[in-house]
Amino acid sequence: MTVAAELPAGHRAGEPGLRQASLAVFLAGIATFAMLYEPQALLPELARAFDVGPAASTLSISVSTGSLAIGLLVLGPLSDRRGRTGLLQLSLAASAVLAVAIALAPTWPVLLVLRGLQGFALAGLSAVAVAYLREELHPSVSSRAIGLFIAGNAIGGLTGRLLGGVLTDVGGWRVALGGVAVLGVACAVAVRVLMPPARRFVRVDRSQPLLRSLASAFTDPALLVLYAVAAFLMAAFVAVYNAGTFRLESPPYDLTPALASLVFLAYLLGSASSPTAGWLADRAGRRLVVPVSVLVMAGGLALTLLGPLWCFVLGLCVLTVGFFAAHAVASGWVGARAALGGRPVGQAASLYSFWYYVGSSVGGTLAGKAWQGSGWTAVVLLAGGFTLATLLLTLALGRTRSLDPAQR
Repeated sequence: MTVAAELPAGHRAGEPGLRQASLAVFLAGIATFAMLYEPQALLPELARAFDVGPAASTLSISVSTGSLAIGLLVLGPLSDRRGRTGLLQLSLAASAVLAVAIALAPTWPVLLVLRGLQGFALAGLSAVAVAYLREELHPSVSSRAIGLFIAGNAIGGLTGRLLGGVLTDVGGWRVALGGVAVLGVACAVAVRVLMPPARRFVRVDRSQPLLRSLASAFTDPALLVLYAVAAFLMAAFVAVYNAGTFRLESPPYDLTPALASLVFLAYLLGSASSPTAGWLADRAGRRLVVPVSVLVMAGGLALTLLGPLWCFVLGLCVLTVGFFAAHAVASGWVGARAALGGRPVGQAASLYSFWYYVGSSVGGTLAGKAWQGSGWTAVVLLAGGFTLATLLLTLALGRTRSLDPAQR
């Protein structure tokens, strides 16, 4: 078995491998999050087309994020044994094929089943991307590359929602989902061509029982807190955006799907805040950047309570900046902490993502019920509770013991 001293150096700034790896994972992030969250801008349209309520329509997202969370528990450990690149490429290709099938789904139950299968397939990227970048890139550039990957997630989320809203006005929800499927196919081909083969992957000892290896990722208190941060952070964010689509298409705003989808342009701010937060974390420390980002998120949530449309949009922008900044730094923190503690990086990253998507499923579904029952105020109270819990957890992280003085 290859030992660490025999491994080649990670790709550094200016090297072709760094550019290719960063771009490949960036494009994979775009495709993954475009396909994962494509129905979010279409929720009112799907509710009308299949004659289901707002709460039921959110299942088109929740079943995918829930099955993705389950997939992480399978594919994360598998990547520690079989490698990252092949798994990532295969999962992206399968997801793109399923995206085509979803656009042709004849009934609501069939659509939900296909979305569930797609969520499981999409777990391949979330399970390996951060671990791949941590392994293949030099530590001096890995945080920035992870920030770029999170930026790709933001742009993908924006593209899927924005393209979906515009194409819905043009030809209905099937045309909208078909457009995102084409994007998924194109990105899958590009990733297959661009992604450099792994040079620094070290296979986990097959003799180690999987459950024992998985349990080792639960033995660090800081990692446990980071998993909880992922769940509450994402629950708050998805709750706001799931219910926000219904609010924009309801009185007093009464926007069309295309106009309502423009609010997702706020994701561009998230694509900028995530690498910026990674840069700040390298200098000021993760223990400061994460709670400050959560406070920014809380301020944006409060702004959405004000009546004018511009206040609602501004609030979403501020919330998005805070969310992506906190998520970018927290997700990178997991990989660094696991590596320093001698724990499987792939499994730690997968567990972070598992709780992240559990939060998405729970928060997104509860938001539909909150909106249907008591309107926007109830949604803000729900998301505010999740945000407060996140803030308290990030403050607790500041009291955990650092494993390396250089990793703040």
